[in-house]
Amino acid sequence: MGRSITWVDGQWHEGNPPLMGPMDQSFWMGTQVFDGGRVFNGLAPDLDLHCARAVASANVMGMHPKETPEEVLALGLEGARRLQGGEPLYIRPTFFATGGFMYPDPAPAACRFLMIVHEEPMPDPPKGFSSCLSPWRRPDPRTAPTLAKASALYPVTGFAYADAEARGFGNPVLLDHAGNVAEFAGSNLFLVKDGRVSTPAANKTFLAGITRRRVIGLLAEHGVAVEERTIAWDEVLAADEIFSTGNYMKVSPCTRMEDRDLQPGPVYRQARALYMQWAREKGLRL
Repeated sequence: MGRSITWVDGQWHEGNPPLMGPMDQSFWMGTQVFDGGRVFNGLAPDLDLHCARAVASANVMGMHPKETPEEVLALGLEGARRLQGGEPLYIRPTFFATGGFMYPDPAPAACRFLMIVHEEPMPDPPKGFSSCLSPWRRPDPRTAPTLAKASALYPVTGFAYADAEARGFGNPVLLDHAGNVAEFAGSNLFLVKDGRVSTPAANKTFLAGITRRRVIGLLAEHGVAVEERTIAWDEVLAADEIFSTGNYMKVSPCTRMEDRDLQPGPVYRQARALYMQWAREKGLRL
């Protein structure tokens, strides 16, 4: 990561300011959420939706932030303008609980807000990534706060990445608790077989992303239907092309699945081109 700035308590700070105390509820019990938006080429596509989801995630976790989605968005854009210097940026609104014990104090004053902006590379076009099946799984929604982008969910993502990298792969596939394909560890999964495009149905075991929804809509507008359904692991192994959507890289091709080499396919190319065209023409700007 490159340069970073953080807004907290009415001021911007450079670097990595100390923010949390040992008696804060989130330090002890882990009540914290974040979201992520991208800024590149002066564009901030769907940053408003990412900021709104951050506020929604805080409420899912039992916090009640006083900041509105509009206020969060304004700070994200302000931070991006302050830091912009040609490098792609990552915009990270974050909420954490200061009061409470086993669950957070619901008072708005007990929910602390940060806006973090840092430089983060985003190759264009993306080089693609390798993947494999992870032994880790996404949880049953009755066992974890899966409707929030909660920091507490990310250790499993980290374990999945570490296992995959130890075996020579990049972004692994995780199944859900029932044994069906959920997503890649760090992004949502799409596959193409015999011209049909599919993605795992949003079944509350994983975060059905904002970029995922955007790409599904853009493809539909151009005559390409995406079927949201239950997908088995064997279908991934047999797919003609596989790609991912997510805020970090937007739309990126999978170029190796287990021992199969894959090429970026026509549906992936169309999906990425449509997304970038939409971002240039209709996305938020600084």
